[in-house]
Amino acid sequence: MFKKKSKEAKIKTPRFQTFRDAYKVTSSVKPWIGGALAGIFIVVLVVGVVLGIVLGHPVYGGFVTIPLAALATMFFFTRVAGSAAYASIEGQIGAGASVLMAIRKGWTTTPAVAVNRQQDMVHRSVGRAGIVLTGEGGFAVRQMMQDEKKKSERFAPGVPITEVYVGDGDGQVPIRKLQKHLTKLPKKLSTHQMREVRARLKAVGGMSMPIPKGPMPKGVKIR
Repeated sequence: MFKKKSKEAKIKTPRFQTFRDAYKVTSSVKPWIGGALAGIFIVVLVVGVVLGIVLGHPVYGGFVTIPLAALATMFFFTRVAGSAAYASIEGQIGAGASVLMAIRKGWTTTPAVAVNRQQDMVHRSVGRAGIVLTGEGGFAVRQMMQDEKKKSERFAPGVPITEVYVGDGDGQVPIRKLQKHLTKLPKKLSTHQMREVRARLKAVGGMSMPIPKGPMPKGVKIR
């Protein structure tokens, strides 16, 4: 019995810590989040109690509305926390790599396969859509992308290669839409072909030079 309780405590602790960390990040970007969450919970609860009074069961109405109020509050927090997370890393070095490496299913990303002194970067991802090269930086990143494209074509000839530029300009993909952009790319490789491409690109290696010094967003793991 005691062992079972200790295991349950270990399972609950990381979940609470994850929520706490998410709240800290969100409140740093959106300081009003605490008041908004409390307001949503109270408004939904009041509406439920009022409906209960109208129906002649105020206690029952409040009891039923509590989980609904909590659900509405958590739904709102999840939406706001997602946008706050992107806002907290936007503009930082390697923000694109952080987003790409968060795609857990169907994609593997090698961050910063090319870096220059201006801290422009190119990341390489491999999935069912083929090879995706993601560039972050200024004008120099376009030449870096072409160099990496030729390198990928040499090691994996015939494999579709997609170029993605992170940013808010024309022809660019905003950091907050980067994950969705990759996951919506049409699938052109079978699972076996995808694994073969990954194996071939291991010979290319990772970073062409060390990551420049500077703050990196949390969650980035350089292989």
